[in-house]
Amino acid sequence: MKVGLVIFFAVVVCLFLAIEIGLRSLFGFGNPLTYIGDEQIGYLLAPNQHTRRFGNRIQINQYSMRGEPIEKIPAPSTGRVLLLGDSIANGGWWTDQENTISSLMTRSLKSKMNGNFHEVEVLNASANSWGPRNELAYLQRFGTFNAFVVVLLINTDDLFATVPTSLPVGRDRNYPDRKPPLALVEVFQRYLLKQKPIPELNAVQNETGDRVAINLEAISKIQALTNENNTQLLLVMTPLKRELGASGPRDYEIKTRQRLTEFAKTQQITYIDFLPIFNSQANAKSLYHDHIHLNLQGNQVVVAEIERSLELTVAAQKH
Repeated sequence: MKVGLVIFFAVVVCLFLAIEIGLRSLFGFGNPLTYIGDEQIGYLLAPNQHTRRFGNRIQINQYSMRGEPIEKIPAPSTGRVLLLGDSIANGGWWTDQENTISSLMTRSLKSKMNGNFHEVEVLNASANSWGPRNELAYLQRFGTFNAFVVVLLINTDDLFATVPTSLPVGRDRNYPDRKPPLALVEVFQRYLLKQKPIPELNAVQNETGDRVAINLEAISKIQALTNENNTQLLLVMTPLKRELGASGPRDYEIKTRQRLTEFAKTQQITYIDFLPIFNSQANAKSLYHDHIHLNLQGNQVVVAEIERSLELTVAAQKH
């Protein structure tokens, strides 16, 4: 009887260990990216992290950027681009480090701009659900890192983004502030345990006033900061998947898009709207990972268009 009990417990322990090791090695559970709250920015990815989620490598440097550690000030022969954005720029767990927009741009620009710079770096300051006000606060905190161009990558929803808040950090399963003790604990918390509501978020999500005007003002302040640092600003907007094709954007989105276009003209900001660019593709909806985020093919289309604009910027600066 005792021998049978020992064998039973040994089997249970072995099974537990096998599941735990499998969840960690195959899916990266137990080692999620963690966040830190910030009074102005709202939240950032905690600095100096490295993990692998569903086989995709993710690295966060000392400035909460998705990428390798950097020097604050680059070498004189290095051309720097600072990419600011939300989860589309970040790439999330579904995008390997090598396939993010910033990594694709770095490799491509090195070959295209080797006559202008000895090295090219594309920095990626981004986090899930950031809006223009989060991105402005990040720039105000850390500066432009001596980039010659800041690329502000937004999507249609970002024009309606609310005020930065740290409320989700440590309370929303998608914004953990610490590692779970076990991979099994993370799986339970993420997929089996019901998400507890955060009542204080209601006031944030119901922010009154003209949110579009507030976010355009944030973009204007980003432009002012880039101008102060002798940096060009490139504004880029990707559409939601449902905006593609014959259905097009909803009426309120059409009006908001017009406001953004007029704003960019008035402010003399170079602006790339990817709605017509995506619609010109043979199968535009195949560029998406889900309803809003791009896959590798979508990232490649974005990179190609941004690079065309950057090449023009570098040529103009030479003259």
